[in-house]
Amino acid sequence: MTTTNLQIEINSLPLNLRQEVADFVEFLKTKQKNKPKLKSREFGYAKGKIKLSDDFDEPLEMFADYI
Repeated sequence: MTTTNLQIEINSLPLNLRQEVADFVEFLKTKQKNKPKLKSREFGYAKGKIKLSDDFDEPLEMFADYI
């Protein structure tokens, strides 16, 4: 819906419903402000938190017939 169409639709509403639309817009603005912002990630943040087993790159026994 374009901005013009939205304005036409809102203007066609009775005054009490236009006030509800205005209240809802304010609610949406408040809701957007309260969202926590993600911190920027630092390079190497997860270093040392993930551990791979020593045989990670070794072929799996269940696929021995195919190798």
